[in-house]
Amino acid sequence: MTTPPDLECTNLTRRFGETLAVDDVSFSVPAGSFFSILGPSGCGKTTIMRMIAGFLEPTSGDIAIKGKSVLDVPPNKRPVNMVFQHLALFPMMNIEDNIGYGLRRAGDSKAEIARKVDKVLERIGLPGIGKRKTGELSGGQKQRVAIARCMVLEPDVLLLDEPLGALDLKLRERMKVELKSLQAEFDTTFVYITHDQSEALVMSDRIAVMNAGKFEQVGTGQDLYYRPETAFVASFVGDSNRWRGTVERTEGDTVELRTETGLTMRAAAKGATSKGAHVDIFVRPEAIRIGRAAADLSQFDNQLSGTVGSLLFNGAASRIIVTTEAGSEVEVTLPQSGEFADLQRGAPIHIGFAADQANCFAAGGT
Repeated sequence: MTTPPDLECTNLTRRFGETLAVDDVSFSVPAGSFFSILGPSGCGKTTIMRMIAGFLEPTSGDIAIKGKSVLDVPPNKRPVNMVFQHLALFPMMNIEDNIGYGLRRAGDSKAEIARKVDKVLERIGLPGIGKRKTGELSGGQKQRVAIARCMVLEPDVLLLDEPLGALDLKLRERMKVELKSLQAEFDTTFVYITHDQSEALVMSDRIAVMNAGKFEQVGTGQDLYYRPETAFVASFVGDSNRWRGTVERTEGDTVELRTETGLTMRAAAKGATSKGAHVDIFVRPEAIRIGRAAADLSQFDNQLSGTVGSLLFNGAASRIIVTTEAGSEVEVTLPQSGEFADLQRGAPIHIGFAADQANCFAAGGT
């Protein structure tokens, strides 16, 4: 007999008046996995989370946890728990009282609560801090206590609503690693929503990219980054060089196009394209090669020569404006390499990339 997934949403739809916030979304999350819903503000991801938690009723569709529908189950009876961005720890309580709050509500004995609280503090790497006040903790410690307060109740699914959003950048980077470690330690299914692609890519086993109420693509971080299925995914996940143009010729799965700045490029067609179609081309920075001379890049399908018009330095995310030999300007995000750290305005530059490293989609509004 096949074990049902910890969470399964089927044809989930939610309307607010005339607004379709979630549009016929279906997905499943296997036991013990880390699943993220990634998308811009207003795309519907928080609405999905609130429906799973029971705070909103779906307009249609079903939500099942471990194979059983929870549509008629009130929020406090569902085997899920939720961590919010602002954590909502009780400042008047010490750490052990915060963590044990749900257990007291459930009627556990004092001895059982003390045992479970001590055990969960050990598992989050903060043993012996039960008597301390929440105000004495660092941001990362508060984050772990908030998770411990949920995990001590042993939920089947833990929902996390942008829990790192209020942290500073360096702490956020550290907490990405800690959250993934905590998920593995508890072996609990995590469903995480975020607009931050880095959070999703670093922590998740699978990611759903959401846009305008629908899932554009569901897959691993590598799938989304290297094999995007839509222009939205190609533009939203990771950095890309992006140019718009018109198809001049098709040859199998390859198209030849002319960009708005007059450059001719070859790219891999993603979806049906025909001569005269308007398209967007996406090229990852690491697919770009830079040479001191045009001969250095003779093996590449696409070559661009010119001079550096402007250098927009931002470390690994640096860009340049190339003034081409024809006089047009093209913005290029550079690969993360220090090889050309001495680039200066006015320097000659030659750029190349392979056609199969350029993804071409029908032009859209992304």
